[in-house]
Amino acid sequence: MSEKIIPRNYGSIPHFQSSKMSQQADKKIDIGSEKILTEKTRDWKDLIIVTEKIDGSNVGVIKKNGNIISLTRAGYEATTSEYEQHLYFDKYVTQNFNKFSWLHEGWRIVGEWCAMAHGTIYDITGDSPFLAFDIFDENNVRLTYLDFIGYTFKYDIASVPLLHIGQPISIKQAIKLLGNGHYGKPENPEGFVYRVERSGEVDFLAKWVRYDKEDGKYMKDVIWNNGFKKL
Repeated sequence: MSEKIIPRNYGSIPHFQSSKMSQQADKKIDIGSEKILTEKTRDWKDLIIVTEKIDGSNVGVIKKNGNIISLTRAGYEATTSEYEQHLYFDKYVTQNFNKFSWLHEGWRIVGEWCAMAHGTIYDITGDSPFLAFDIFDENNVRLTYLDFIGYTFKYDIASVPLLHIGQPISIKQAIKLLGNGHYGKPENPEGFVYRVERSGEVDFLAKWVRYDKEDGKYMKDVIWNNGFKKL
């Protein structure tokens, strides 16, 4: 097995109390943290952001030793993956080098690669197969949402749809804002991710996944999402 480029591209986000948990290692946020996100902030310093959760393969792009490298979730170079979808992601990064060449040394951009159906089939005709949702600096610290959006807008990188930014918002209201999903005409949208930023830093995140979501139910048959063009 090849050596890891970094220890891990992305970790696990804890669930809301009412979120569908599918793995034994899944964790939930505490009630107090959930209330900050959905009912009342601690004070004016808290900013609540909600984005659509996309059901793809977690990937990233890092600049290391001056090189732009595509990554799988576990932190390996995408070219070493046994899965064909990751080889296509590496080709995507190569073909869209200018979208990522600006990264500072040690920085990485993280997102979902939606070439292949996992638990949700998408129609990505006319949409980017890669959707970013985080940028980390050389110290593995998340950039704030506004800084993240600034970079993705400047370099024409598609990002996960924004549902809400501002004060706390209930899960019920977030479900209404999610509606039928805003990316890829999903059969059913997977859910959403909340984050709270405080005094210019990302404090914590939590996710909500619909109760009937079946993780990876399409992966055995290797179904490519509608509209994905093999590179």
